[in-house]
Amino acid sequence: MSKTSTKGICRFCQGVFSKAAMTRHLETCTKRTDAAATGNQKATKTTRLVHLLVEGRDQPQYWMHLELPAEATLQTLDDFLRRTWLECCGHLSKFEIAGISYASYPDREFGDKSMRVQVGNILSPGQQFFHEYDYGTPTELRLKVVAEREGEAKGKSIPVLARNEAPLISCEVCGKPATEVCAQCIYEGGGWLCDACAEEHECGEEMLLPVVNSPRVGMCGYTGPA
Repeated sequence: MSKTSTKGICRFCQGVFSKAAMTRHLETCTKRTDAAATGNQKATKTTRLVHLLVEGRDQPQYWMHLELPAEATLQTLDDFLRRTWLECCGHLSKFEIAGISYASYPDREFGDKSMRVQVGNILSPGQQFFHEYDYGTPTELRLKVVAEREGEAKGKSIPVLARNEAPLISCEVCGKPATEVCAQCIYEGGGWLCDACAEEHECGEEMLLPVVNSPRVGMCGYTGPA
């Protein structure tokens, strides 16, 4: 599949924007500003909030804007990414931040550190870092700290501020919308099939996975969020 650009929907105003435009929009969205002001007025406690842009490292058409409290740990962020985009078989994962590896199961011999570290202690606005899920059939993500703000504390929840709409992918045989992808052929850039053409695919039904809105589409046994 080619790296097509995608648009996404703002959670607050339902406006539709490209990835770059969404980053700018979220800074000035009046609906978001109003919601934040209302939340701060009602809040008994405020906290530092970190705004992240997450995208597929090699598939940037898949992206999300997130916001999480600075006291949340990398483990909390890892759990969110797994639930939303990645989890299929309980694979290992890690973050790479400023040359340091923070792993789900740290190997001290290789200098790994634990994910039980607060994001606010290691991240700052403008910083870019990476996440890898499954070392055998990896899905890699690029993350960037877009901004920080003071806002209402909502526990460890990680709201999605905006997310890409599912890319339109055509069946390579007939041109209809693809619903299945071959886990073997995807490595050669193909394997996208509609239901009818999937029945005739030479690799067999056992190699087919559903087309889902995630950079892990077609990888290992991923069938979508739990």
